[in-house]
Amino acid sequence: MTTLYNPLINGFHPDPSVVRVGEEWFLATSTFEYLSGIPIHRSRDFENWELIGHVATRPGQLAVEDVPTAGGAWAPTIRHRDGVFHLVITDAMGRGMLHFTATDAAGPWSDGDLVRALDGSASVNGIDPDLAWGADGTAYITYSGLILEGENLGQHLGIQQVRVDLDEHRALEEPRSLWSGTGGQFPEAPHLYEVDGRWYLMIAEGGTERGHGISIARGDSPEGPFETAPQNPLVSARSTIRPIQNTGHGDLVVGPDGDWLCVLLGVRPRSMTRAFSALGRETFVTPVRWEANGWPAIDPVLLNPRPGTRVDIDFSAVRELDGEWIAVRTTPASVADLSSRADAIVLHGTGRTLDDPRPVFLGRRQEHLTNAVTIGIDVAAGVGGLAVRYDERFHVEVEAGDGVITARAVIADLVQEWTVPLTADVLELHIDSRPPAPSGGFPRTSDVFHLAASVAGERIELAEVDGRFLSSETTESFTGRVIGAYALRGDIAVTSWTAEGDDE
Repeated sequence: MTTLYNPLINGFHPDPSVVRVGEEWFLATSTFEYLSGIPIHRSRDFENWELIGHVATRPGQLAVEDVPTAGGAWAPTIRHRDGVFHLVITDAMGRGMLHFTATDAAGPWSDGDLVRALDGSASVNGIDPDLAWGADGTAYITYSGLILEGENLGQHLGIQQVRVDLDEHRALEEPRSLWSGTGGQFPEAPHLYEVDGRWYLMIAEGGTERGHGISIARGDSPEGPFETAPQNPLVSARSTIRPIQNTGHGDLVVGPDGDWLCVLLGVRPRSMTRAFSALGRETFVTPVRWEANGWPAIDPVLLNPRPGTRVDIDFSAVRELDGEWIAVRTTPASVADLSSRADAIVLHGTGRTLDDPRPVFLGRRQEHLTNAVTIGIDVAAGVGGLAVRYDERFHVEVEAGDGVITARAVIADLVQEWTVPLTADVLELHIDSRPPAPSGGFPRTSDVFHLAASVAGERIELAEVDGRFLSSETTESFTGRVIGAYALRGDIAVTSWTAEGDDE
């Protein structure tokens, strides 16, 4: 019997899509402005998942260099046909709607072809594309008609569909409107499935916040017309006390026991009113049952976290970056210098702070609600530190160099700093995310950041910062917390990395 862990994939992994190939499952998620882009996780039992690669590993595959915050890689769909993996996605405010292919899901993937509109002048204008094939081999891209460019920017046309030529990467018709849900806002994340000779169109609606949910319709053709399921929404946590909220944006697949499953996004909010989701949108899973009337029923998403984890990296022994490292609007390889020192990763500061859209920053996702990260750092030749980043307007950090250790909180236009003298060039920097201390009432935040440094073995507590300020509800970010080292100016050397956490 398969144990369904929830989260299925911890930390910032939104908009999941999954495909089964033989006895393996492959799962893709969104990355927005981060690279490497679009991680691919593989499982052979649906319990243990391994990051095997990324779709976008080279400059030019995604045009994220200059996308605004919240732009970039939105909502992939991964499918497999005739020995080839296909992935369609919108590079929002970047290249547009793209189609990638690979014979191995671990990569390398193609450079990505623009899916052009019928007249060939520009990309099909929409988001969250799905790819499906009819019985006669006709390829369909079904998508959410949110317009991201031009004079109609922001207009939403509902769920739309085009037949496409995947060799020429061009729509074969003008977009057609399909079933767009039950009236909830932002109908999106469409997926088409043929089950027992009938076609099911599953979408998300209600917005990706607390009203999020999944609805479904069915018809005799991938083009419709579609009839609405009587029990919509199939799943939603709205107006419930469930610990996992915002459940929606799902994809269906047959699991290892022959039972159907739905992978979907959700958040784990905390505080008195469960108002703040520290880690952003994560990937979850829940069982699906097919009723006698031919409609699917999706179970509520139940919390079942994995045991805690610890990651120790000694850069004198590990001379290559693993796939968990990501960078902002550039590749990790362009940020991390692995050759200047045999015992460290060196980051070369350019004067850009974390307020800049392209900081010199190398990070990993925060995976646990209770979490502690420590880096060893040498700042003899520069200034830099350890930071938790949501985006350029929301971050906290511990910075060292030029004779000073500074703890800093940047919350939109509000900045607060705490400083102490620096008496050594080699030290450790710490950022811990801990539950709020008991105060005799209900906690009113998600967690508390503890910012500290250790010099010559002595830990110096610098500041405590309310974690609600780096939550998806406060930042209104589509991403999540990413913790990493950064360089401000000169050269800083990161000699070690330790991350430890759990979800108790």
